[in-house]
Amino acid sequence: MSRALLDEHRIVEVRTLSVRCRYPRRISRNSKLLNHGDGPTTQVRVLRTDKGASGWGISWAKPEETPDLVGRAVGSLFDPDQGVVAPEAMPLDFPLHDLSGVILGQSVHQMLGGKGPRDVPCYDGAIYMDDVEPEENPVGLGVVLDNCRHDYDLGYRAFKLKIGRGFKWMPPEEGLQRDIDLTRAVRDLFPGCDTLVDANDGYTCDGFLRYLDGVADCNLFWIEEPFQENRDDLRRLREFLTRRSPRTLVVDGEARIGQGQPGGPYGGFAPEHIDLLLGLAREKLLDALIMDIASVGFTNWRRLMPAVTAAGVRAAPHTWGEPLKTLYTAQLASGLGNTVTVEGIPARALDHDWNAYALKEGLLRMPDAPGFGVKLLA
Repeated sequence: MSRALLDEHRIVEVRTLSVRCRYPRRISRNSKLLNHGDGPTTQVRVLRTDKGASGWGISWAKPEETPDLVGRAVGSLFDPDQGVVAPEAMPLDFPLHDLSGVILGQSVHQMLGGKGPRDVPCYDGAIYMDDVEPEENPVGLGVVLDNCRHDYDLGYRAFKLKIGRGFKWMPPEEGLQRDIDLTRAVRDLFPGCDTLVDANDGYTCDGFLRYLDGVADCNLFWIEEPFQENRDDLRRLREFLTRRSPRTLVVDGEARIGQGQPGGPYGGFAPEHIDLLLGLAREKLLDALIMDIASVGFTNWRRLMPAVTAAGVRAAPHTWGEPLKTLYTAQLASGLGNTVTVEGIPARALDHDWNAYALKEGLLRMPDAPGFGVKLLA
């Protein structure tokens, strides 16, 4: 019945816009990249039907790659039980999910079955290496701790710390000690909060085990991309964690090895890379997979989740640095379940309204509003 309702609507307009978000501060370095800016300007597309329904969402495709869907019935492009079913419409994956939810009067998480919680755990993904700037007179760790305090007041109760300062920005031994000092300081200042760390592949296995030796009593919630994933090093990491910090999760999959082909099953990720990650998961060397929500695609993540579940691990799709992707991932988590937590991005929207979502005590509350529940203001 629901797809029949979508068949009653035909697309009459596809419009391209830009929307803007601003972070509460300039986001600085990770282990490899210098500057992450003060907030994105994001290309989105708005779909309108002959019955007056409209939906919108991120769509990065170039104009020449965007399909001409005018005149097409929404039901020929989208199935609520699957997502986008017409391959040529995949560049409008997020807009079609939003539009279909609007037509059906359902939030996306309800469309997906509501198998997960309405209140989704959400961590602060904006704690970067401000302490090493400016290069001529670095300000030190105090500024990073201030950032944690600021984001705590926004409602976050888990912090992901960027580590790996010794890869590029500090001498290796000094960088290692700084990473240890930061981790311990955050644990001490926020004892009721989870601490996550992300090295962006900025360590060797030997170096990372030395870091862990310095923070083993901190009960890290998770370790993200400590080094380029490979079986031998991940086995060494698992052995260490089993002995010293058995509750700590190992997560990987943000960085791509090989580019996916257009129309492929995993969007921008090569099937061989996804197969590698699923294999590492089945060997219990990884605990969660974090491929980007938009680089894979929402429909493709819906198709991938059963394989992730069958591998015995959970999902936590990467969202940095588009705050809209946090909301999309939270809808996926609430709809499909099997998600550890969602990467939050502190920001304010300048020309759209996501106030239907509420972050309180580390939980992001899913709205009942149709679609993704975010309104354009222009």
